[in-house]
Amino acid sequence: MRIAVIRFPGSNCDQDAYHALRDGLGFESEYVWHESDSLAGFDGVFLPGGFSYGDYLRCGAIAARAPIMDSVREFAEAGKPVIGACNGFQVLCESGLLPGALVRNTEQKFICKTVPLRAENRTSPWTSGAERPLRIPIAHGEGRYVCDEETLRELRSQDRIAYRYVDATTFEPTEDSNPNGSVDQIAGILNVRGNVLGLMPHPERAYSERLGSADGLSILAGFKAFLHAHA
Repeated sequence: MRIAVIRFPGSNCDQDAYHALRDGLGFESEYVWHESDSLAGFDGVFLPGGFSYGDYLRCGAIAARAPIMDSVREFAEAGKPVIGACNGFQVLCESGLLPGALVRNTEQKFICKTVPLRAENRTSPWTSGAERPLRIPIAHGEGRYVCDEETLRELRSQDRIAYRYVDATTFEPTEDSNPNGSVDQIAGILNVRGNVLGLMPHPERAYSERLGSADGLSILAGFKAFLHAHA
């Protein structure tokens, strides 16, 4: 399976994604520069974290207009798997592939720690492997997911909330377990077709117990699940 890891100026989690996909799951991962205009031959796309274009204007705003994003849109519209983590989630929202926006954390501080996540949707390949709560790192200053009431109703009714932040003991959403103030404890969402996942936590930083957790493999294995489903 061949996965494109998109590189923007300012990406700093592209190598994490490359090695997680290759070493953690045995996929063939390959960097694709933001000025490219083709994703021919790839089976999936990973939009990594970082500070694309220095986070000028808004996080992900300039990256969403990079030449490669036209191909990413076509890729997603064809029903192929796309995942965006952290800055990648911001890019997906800015590009219109996912609804809502990511804004400054409630406490106006950069947060870097491992948090527990619970899969809410259990039918998407991105979530079906998460049979228990996952331990995944976060590292962001603008990770508070926001959307209007109509969008939130749609996300709930269409079962498109992929992951929520939960308490480490009860595994239930609580005010104290919400690290950034995201609406409805949302850590990740899906598009209508379920092939595009955006989430603030970094599954690529949790692909081996040597890193503190291998739980990220449950999410990244969604690439393989998509391939099998459409074989």
